[in-house]
Amino acid sequence: MASPLPHHRDALTQLSCDPVMAALIRDYGDLPVLTPVTDPFARLIRSVVGQQLSVKAARSIYARLEERLGEVNAANLLAASPDDLRALGLSWAKVASVQDIARAAAEGQVDFAGLAAHSDEQLLAELLPLRGVGRWTAEMFMMFALAHPDVFSFGDLALRKGLERHYPGQDHAAVVQGWSPYRTLAARYLWADQNANPGI
Repeated sequence: MASPLPHHRDALTQLSCDPVMAALIRDYGDLPVLTPVTDPFARLIRSVVGQQLSVKAARSIYARLEERLGEVNAANLLAASPDDLRALGLSWAKVASVQDIARAAAEGQVDFAGLAAHSDEQLLAELLPLRGVGRWTAEMFMMFALAHPDVFSFGDLALRKGLERHYPGQDHAAVVQGWSPYRTLAARYLWADQNANPGI
């Protein structure tokens, strides 16, 4: 495995000051460094397509969408008829959502190419008005598509379970704030632990 980037080493050092995090880091090792995706628009569409679906079903529907459109971009999504998109397996609500997101991109309401440079607050202000993009989806997008380092989602059930398991009786908001500016990496260690202990 390649050596961690300097900021990643800084994150590991700071998180290790928390005894629980230090133990999780020892247990699960050095997690891969996140990097921004090259096509954030397509990643957001993929996230919306996959909402409330199994990974397998989401992958299948998105593959059909790619095959039908050639490239998942705003112009192609807006050119497709709602009936065609529905026939690929999207619900009517998701058809409306992906075309609304495409319209926002085409009209310049959201500058997807420049999103990575925006602050978390700016991103939420731009993303949350989009149909089908709730706070959880926006936070996952900020973490895994844009590689923002200081995001934590209290709307994520697995993260809440991790906090309850490892920090019983504590002020969870204060615990999470103590991980800043590396809350994304802390969340990933809680997820790693939850995945390793799904029945707990």
